[in-house]
Amino acid sequence: MEAVIFDVLGKLAPGKSASSEEVARAADNENWRRLTGHVRNTARGLARQGKIVITRHGKPADPEKFKGVYRLRMPLEGEVVAPPAAAGDVDE
Repeated sequence: MEAVIFDVLGKLAPGKSASSEEVARAADNENWRRLTGHVRNTARGLARQGKIVITRHGKPADPEKFKGVYRLRMPLEGEVVAPPAAAGDVDE
């Protein structure tokens, strides 16, 4: 799934994003719905490593805490992808 994510994102202009559905359809156009969970889990791992960015409402989302509809994009040039908050940290 990593290869599919990078293939889809690699075809986009800098700053553009792809939906999880687009990635799943690129992997298997007929049975893509079964793959959406795998896309999400793989995307989380890649985002933790700083290789991709998961966005919600156009803004980077914490790969450990995001819920709902999301998009994927490559990090922008010079963008520092912050690691997820450590356990015990409180967002206020």
